[in-house]
Amino acid sequence: MQQRTKIAVAVAVALQSMVSIAQAQEAPQRVEITGSRIRQVDLETSQPIQVMTQEQIQKSGLVTVGDIIANMSSAGSPAFSKGGSLTSNRENGGQYANLRNLGSQRLLVLVNGKRWTQTVAGLTDMSTIPSSMIERMEILKDGASSIYGSDAIAGVVNIILKKSMEGGQVSLYAGRNESVADGRNKDFSLSYGAGNEKASLMFGLSHTEAGAVWSRDREFTRFSRTSEFPLEGLGGGPWGRIRQVSAAGGATGFDKILNHTGDQNAPGVGQDSRNPTSYHDVVGGAPIAADNFNTTSQMVFAMPSKLDTIFTKGELQLPYDMRLTTTAMYASRKSLSTVAGYPLSSTSQSKYPVYIDKDSYFNPYGNQVAGAGRGQDLFFYRRTIEVPRTTENTNRTLHIDATLEGDFELRGMPWNWSAGYNHSKVDGNTVGGGNINLLNLKKALGPSFRNAAGTIQCGTAAAPIALAECTPFDILGGPSASTPAALNYIMSMGGYNYGSKVDSATADISGEVFQLPAGALGVAAGIEHRTVEGEDLPGEFQRSGFSTDLAGNPTSGRYTVREAYAELNIPILKNKPFIESLNVNLATRYSDYSNFGSTNNSKASLTYRPVKDVLFRGTWAEGFRAPTVGDTFGGGQQSFDSYLDPCDTVFGDAARNTTVLGRCNAGLGGVSGTPAGFRQKTQTGANITSSSSVQSSVPFNVGAGNASLQPETAVTRTLGMVFNPSFVPGFSAAVDWYSIQIDNRIVGVSSNYILGECYNQGQANFCGLIKRDATGMVIDLQRGNANLGQIKTEGVDVELRYRLPRFSWGQVNLKSETTYLDEYSTKSSATAQWIDFSGDYDFHRWKSNFTTDWSLGNFSATWGVRYLSDVTDSCLSIPNRWQCNELTTRRPGATSDGANRLSSLVFHDISLGYKLPWNANVRVGVNNAFDKKPRFTVLGAASSTYVDADLPIDRFIYARYNQAF
Repeated sequence: MQQRTKIAVAVAVALQSMVSIAQAQEAPQRVEITGSRIRQVDLETSQPIQVMTQEQIQKSGLVTVGDIIANMSSAGSPAFSKGGSLTSNRENGGQYANLRNLGSQRLLVLVNGKRWTQTVAGLTDMSTIPSSMIERMEILKDGASSIYGSDAIAGVVNIILKKSMEGGQVSLYAGRNESVADGRNKDFSLSYGAGNEKASLMFGLSHTEAGAVWSRDREFTRFSRTSEFPLEGLGGGPWGRIRQVSAAGGATGFDKILNHTGDQNAPGVGQDSRNPTSYHDVVGGAPIAADNFNTTSQMVFAMPSKLDTIFTKGELQLPYDMRLTTTAMYASRKSLSTVAGYPLSSTSQSKYPVYIDKDSYFNPYGNQVAGAGRGQDLFFYRRTIEVPRTTENTNRTLHIDATLEGDFELRGMPWNWSAGYNHSKVDGNTVGGGNINLLNLKKALGPSFRNAAGTIQCGTAAAPIALAECTPFDILGGPSASTPAALNYIMSMGGYNYGSKVDSATADISGEVFQLPAGALGVAAGIEHRTVEGEDLPGEFQRSGFSTDLAGNPTSGRYTVREAYAELNIPILKNKPFIESLNVNLATRYSDYSNFGSTNNSKASLTYRPVKDVLFRGTWAEGFRAPTVGDTFGGGQQSFDSYLDPCDTVFGDAARNTTVLGRCNAGLGGVSGTPAGFRQKTQTGANITSSSSVQSSVPFNVGAGNASLQPETAVTRTLGMVFNPSFVPGFSAAVDWYSIQIDNRIVGVSSNYILGECYNQGQANFCGLIKRDATGMVIDLQRGNANLGQIKTEGVDVELRYRLPRFSWGQVNLKSETTYLDEYSTKSSATAQWIDFSGDYDFHRWKSNFTTDWSLGNFSATWGVRYLSDVTDSCLSIPNRWQCNELTTRRPGATSDGANRLSSLVFHDISLGYKLPWNANVRVGVNNAFDKKPRFTVLGAASSTYVDADLPIDRFIYARYNQAF
């Protein structure tokens, strides 16, 4: 019973952290709250903590922890978008919180105060934590490396699971988008608990589904650049495009595409692919729109996922005021991404080119058509839209912990201790389809003939290959000429196996040493030994490079950490004139890593209450983030990166900045110069037609590890005030300023970043990572992990609460949380200039959430308003003035003018609840109640279309039913 009281007190106080102690608790209790290891009575901490309860979670209408945190005003865009179907990382399909826009890798996630599972890249998938099992979430918006160690730079999310329960509860939830009835979300959970003060046991089951949203189902999203620009961003077409083969193995000579009916949106029927007259010329290297393909028609806008979880928690009271607590959870998540068929060409893998053999039956310029000895091999292009590419990611999470803890007194002062073991493991696999087996494709496009039975057969009449061993493929005939047998023969399945594990043993002790005039001197100390290991292993066939699936090298690594920390809470003054209380908290942590060495991080914080109604607080904290397994041991893999070449003389910065043009033409840092009038090409071979990024025509090598990486270091400063006016009962306000600077940052750089640093910023060391061919096109780009430069961010959080007096028409609670971003700057090296991205996409200057709760008897209602201020976005085309409404505005980091101002957004969420007489309640709601339409964005675009998949796309309606028994 004592422990239940502690939990209840902690929830009450945390929810009203600005409310006086007398209001928050009935009797003094020493409890521990996120950010400190010392149990204490006064829980108005020196650092800002936001708490979200299970009730608030249910009223949000959201079912995953990731979505819930992403809606906070202090949160930035998630690390992996729901619309990132082209993302090839093993994390894709999960949810990773991003606090302060500092990246998910810089946020520490705890469950019941213990580290949760992490991927090889150091990210924690929030979707694996079932929201139905959560008691509350404590979000510490402050650095806490001195208390918890690595990763706690942006803050800490501590998810407190339900401790115990009497009886059971069933919860049912269903929701969907209104206009198209897609995005069907479901949630089912069953939990049950029993016990007494000596022993208790609780278990839970849950099943959660997030339904798919397809781009093709809405007019605004069914084109790559939205319905405003339906002909922009088209991909290579499904009809055979042929050229001659140069001496170097590239494409040269004539350029033709098969005649066909239909267009880019509805491919029809192709003509006879063996007849040379069935082809028309491609003029200027740019196929007409009808010869290309609207790839968005085959792509998922928001990926579907399923999560199944089983959870159990037990507690046993032992003699001598000791307790044994255990927690075990297993979760299995499946997600599925779908993208358009593969844009196949003769050099899809440059190390293993495949051509249409001059002796192929289906070669229109081969020996069997042109005459013996006059045939020629053909270079081809062809998108295999018959088989869209899919990647199913199955992720399994296992967490087990056991803690023995106890209480004792030393010289009449309370102390507590704990010793525990924590095991967290992630393992999974990806299975991808829709890629091409190049070994089989080479046979299918090799010599073939019509046999006596009229069947096309591989080989020659003199040396036939058995039909069971090879199936010829009429690749130029397009989808109307394909056969299931041929597709089955050339297609391949590929995948990765991956996993990571964290094992840690901890021992902690805390208590009060002696009484000072202003209160007890509190101390805490502890040690931890942690082992981290991980692997990411591509299949053998993927490693070989004989598949169009992106080739990758294996990642495998392991390191150990030994840590010790100490914390001291010093009450200095109390009950003095203009000093109601004055306290100082000091903490330090020593960490010894096997892969880079040791580090020490400290923190000092202050709370000062001049009068009962006012509290001032401040923190100075050192932080660090250790290199992850992937950072250090990553094998790297191929990637078709999207980029805009600064050297393009129409849409790149070279078109408007003579300095950039000069660097491009002359070359810099070892990269060859570009020719006069250089134009970047699309995958179709045409010149780019807008200022947006396009995919490379050859794969780049990305994600290679760096064994020389050193940890990031950070300094966090906060200063705030909490106001609880006694003359306005129920009102509280908090204002907190924050400043975070990260040095020696670890960054996996993008292709645009490397090109920009080389040509826009003149950083020659980046130019050495780029390789161009004789035409100027980028044919190789190496990007991986490095310690590069700094990040600094500064802003203000404001939180207001007001509990109105109870009226005859009900009780009303008002709450608002607002974050103002004053600066978010990066610098790529010691000599580079700071670039401030605040106000640019997706660094909103202002983000605010306002909530009104009303209740009367069995009825309740909630109205929430989310506000996002306007931002500048990249133009779709500066020369054409497409989505480019501020021609004289220069975006951060750009060397020329041109920006697209996106207006502010306001979303309204409404829900109604009713308590039923049979111990149940029902809630119905609508998010984005006024059906705010999606907006065009270049920088925040989903993989399929230039719309942000992480913002509402439709009015979303839902219902939830809870039954206790």
